[in-house]
Amino acid sequence: MSALPVNVLREPVSSQFRRMLYADLREIILIENRAYQFCWTEGVFRDCLRAGYHCQVLAVPNGGAIQGYGILSVAVGEAHIFNVCVRPELQGRGLARRILDHLLGIARAEAVKTVFLEVRASNTPALRLYSAAGFCEIGVRSSYYPAAKGRRENALVMAKEL
Repeated sequence: MSALPVNVLREPVSSQFRRMLYADLREIILIENRAYQFCWTEGVFRDCLRAGYHCQVLAVPNGGAIQGYGILSVAVGEAHIFNVCVRPELQGRGLARRILDHLLGIARAEAVKTVFLEVRASNTPALRLYSAAGFCEIGVRSSYYPAAKGRRENALVMAKEL
């Protein structure tokens, strides 16, 4: 794998949101592979872009490094957050909350009433983030995610009314 861009560690506050581009996918896949053991493929990201989902990146301005990204689907008054990811070396700086808040802002602008997401039952940091943002657990998807040694892990289904 290639090295990550040098300007990654610029002050996160200076980052800005913009639409994800096909040209971003190489860098996004590098981030995804470092952030998750079971990550999305480039094909999944391409499908999200093709489908017209709200694919957003948080990046250093003027062509700088992508610090994180999020993907939101909106249909008939509901939205689904599919992915929120922050570059591992920048985690713990509030960027995931910025991305989540940005996606929720898009949902509000689209007159969404309810936002849904799934999260690994073992992903404590994400569960804290979503709970702090007002999401509540509404169900469980048994054996939803792949896990180590061929096992499967439950997903907690969460929702937030806007």
